[in-house]
Amino acid sequence: MLPDHAVTKAFANGKMLAAKDDGVGLVTFNQPEKRNAMSMEMWTGFGEILDEFLEDASVRVVVLTGAGNKAFVSGADISQFAKNRSNADAQKEYDRATGVGREKFLAFPKPIIARIRGFCLGGGLAIAMGTDLRIASVDSHFGIPAARLSIAYAPDSVKRLIDLVGPAHARMILYTARRIDATEAQRIGLINQMVSEEDLNETVLELARTIADNAPLSVAASKLTISELMKDESQRNMAAIRDIGEVCFNSADYREGRTAFMEKRQPVFAGR
Repeated sequence: MLPDHAVTKAFANGKMLAAKDDGVGLVTFNQPEKRNAMSMEMWTGFGEILDEFLEDASVRVVVLTGAGNKAFVSGADISQFAKNRSNADAQKEYDRATGVGREKFLAFPKPIIARIRGFCLGGGLAIAMGTDLRIASVDSHFGIPAARLSIAYAPDSVKRLIDLVGPAHARMILYTARRIDATEAQRIGLINQMVSEEDLNETVLELARTIADNAPLSVAASKLTISELMKDESQRNMAAIRDIGEVCFNSADYREGRTAFMEKRQPVFAGR
């Protein structure tokens, strides 16, 4: 998706890949032989990539994608279930082991876009719902097969599903375990936009570069504010919202934005 000159770095024994170019960081779930199913080591690698992107000020937006054309992420790696998720106690250990990567992902302060093609199921859909924006090709399919495995879908993921599509559609998706296509996913609000397979890369990259060109502090403030306001009122960190607002108004980028507007030119933001 990124230009050929972008250097790719491998994590999790090559099952997670990272690259960056012109403000955009790219994370690739790279297990195409298993439709990019997430293993425990991939969660560790994912967290390591996000650590690097967090520290790199040149990365202003992150795109997640799956290797190949068959899947974004088809879910958790079921081949590990017998060993790592055989019962409730094993599930707790699995959650602990993968929790570090999940927490880094869900707390990541920069915008994240899911570039979806093919299957986006179960834990893969949970990853997509944890991003800020979801762009999918017309041949994508979505679903949560928990009811066919007799497992409980994680409460935080159920909450995100409800936030996106509402309780009625959430019940239909969870109770039936049926797959829906991209047209239906767009209709109910599960994805932001459906595009053709041919336009997917260009659409996602244009969106990512548009965000990367905007003021990073302002985008971060918007992400934090939206996240906090989606919480119950008693749990909102209004002080954090006020603080980041002050940071924005006291920043060099705010001065640059005003100056560029008066000079009728594109602003060049430094993120400070």
